[in-house]
Order: sequence, then C-alpha cells, then structure tokens
Amino acid sequence: MKRFLLFITLLTLAACGKHEASQPATPLPSVVVKVQLAKLQPHVAAEEVVGTVRSKLRAQVEAKISGRVLEYTATPGAAVKAGDMLARLENQEIQAKVDQAKALLDQAQRDFARQKELVAANATTRQDFDAADARVKVATAGVSEAETMMSYARVTAPFDGVITRKLADVGDLAMPGRHLLEMEAPTTLRFEADLPEAILDRITMGAKMQVKIASVAKPLEATVSEIAPVADPVSRTFQVKLDLPVAEGLRTGQFGRVAVPMAEMQLLMVPKGSVIKRGQMELIFVVKDGHANLRLVKTGKVINGSIEVLSGLEEGEQVLISDVSKLSDGQPVTIQP
Repeated sequence: MKRFLLFITLLTLAACGKHEASQPATPLPSVVVKVQLAKLQPHVAAEEVVGTVRSKLRAQVEAKISGRVLEYTATPGAAVKAGDMLARLENQEIQAKVDQAKALLDQAQRDFARQKELVAANATTRQDFDAADARVKVATAGVSEAETMMSYARVTAPFDGVITRKLADVGDLAMPGRHLLEMEAPTTLRFEADLPEAILDRITMGAKMQVKIASVAKPLEATVSEIAPVADPVSRTFQVKLDLPVAEGLRTGQFGRVAVPMAEMQLLMVPKGSVIKRGQMELIFVVKDGHANLRLVKTGKVINGSIEVLSGLEEGEQVLISDVSKLSDGQPVTIQP
C-alpha cells in the first residue's frame, strides 16, 4: 500500500512539472529610456539662524513740548505722508509768548525808527542808534523762537509710512520723552538676526545670503548691510542686519531664517524624480548590461530639484530618469541618445 501511494505521488509531481514546462514566462519588452550619470556636485553647507523682518525706517514719535492732547488723528494701520498732522496739543501758554514777542518787536521797531530820524538830524549818538538796531534783531529772534515753539503743538509724521502703534489719546498729557505713537516705512524692509560669535567670521559686509520666510515661496537673496561691532553682554551674540528685496507677502514682524555658509562639500546628486518611494524604502533604477536594475538607496537633502544619495549608489553610474514607475527589475532597456 505504501509503495502504491508513493507511485501515485511521483506521477502527480511529474504531471505538474510537465504542465509548468508547457507555459514558459513571457519575456519583458525592451523600453527606450533616458539616463543621467550620478555625479558629485559642490554644495556649501550652511547653518540656519533665526531672525525677524523689520522696517529699515521706523520711529517712535513724541512731542517736543508739554501739553494736553486736544486732537489725535493717528490710527493704527493708516498710511500717512511726511508732514501730515498726527496729533494737536493745547498751546495757550505758547500763544501768550508769541503775542509777547510780537509786542516787544513792535516797540523795538518804533524805537529804531525814532533813532534813525534823530541820527539824520544829528540829535542822537551813534551808540544809541546801534543799541536800538540790536533790540530789533533780538526781538525778531524772539518772535521766531516763539512761533517755532507754536509749530511744535502740531505733531507731524517725520516720513511717509504706516502707523503701527497708538500710545496716547485725547486728554493725555504729552511731554518730551513720552512716546505718542510708533510708525514705520513698509517699503524698505530688512532681516535682523543675532549670530553667535563662533560663526560671525563667516559673513562680511555686502555679502549675499539666503533668507527663508514662511509666507514667501522662494528664498530671498539678502545683502548684509550692518554688523554690530560689539556683542550683547547677555546672549554673547552679534546683531546682523540684511537688506531684503521687495517680495509679495513680506511684512514686518515675520519670522525667518538666514543660511550662514560654513564649508563647501561634494554631494552625490541625482534628479529627484528618479527616486521611487515604496513605504519606507527608497529605490533607484540603474542601467547595467542593458537591463534596469532596481537599487535600494538612502537619500538626504533636496537642493534645486535634485536629491542627495547617501548610500547605495556610486559616482558615474547610469540612473534612469524617465518612466521609472512603469519599469520592472531586470527589464531590458535601450538608452535614448
């Protein structure tokens, strides 16, 4: 019985073998592909330092005289022109000084006119005439000073810009040293960052550096315009300011990063589209002996449409860059010239 079962089993295996041999596998068709050599490319390694976008021209506006605020026209977010009134202060005391200075000038001018007639008639001395002339000049200067003080009752915008902060209101007491508002020019922006002492020697005045802002699609090329000559005693950092180009979506107060170049290195780069991702695996097709061989690789940073290959690929190997998702491992290929 055992011999009979063994005989049946051998017959079954022989029949299966004949069936499989009768259905040979269909060979994969040859595909025309494009390739690119994996090559080392120079890359400057950089350290990113955080910073803030600020206006190049900003001011904290205050009054030059003391007085109650009678009118306040500055509104946060409002655009103003240089010379526009932002606030008006009470000026009764200054007006009284202007009236007093004008009265003294009128008296001095009448005295000078009388001295002029007396000199013509040889009825006075030259000394009295010169004294009358000097009193006119002093009184004229007094009127000019009082009128200048009167103009300070109108607080005006020092430049074209936008009101960013309101610090007073009608009825408040304004005085020198107390800020009434803050304003800035939004058209001229710069990036300010605090650099550690260890990397300060990597930048120079006028150098071009890449600044990344979240709301701006592409990195901005900024120019170093200021480098603090002394370090902050608390953080031990040096403040660096970089002029930014005009860009849509760029506003003051935004957070950003500046790339400080550190050293140049060689990276093995391939086109980003040549890398296939399957789960956690990263794969590349490499042409060898006329066939597409699937290769497991490990990638690094992406730079300008190319991706760094850290392992699994050697310099000079032919990497497939076309129709990689449609190819199979070991498929015959013809390289497109």
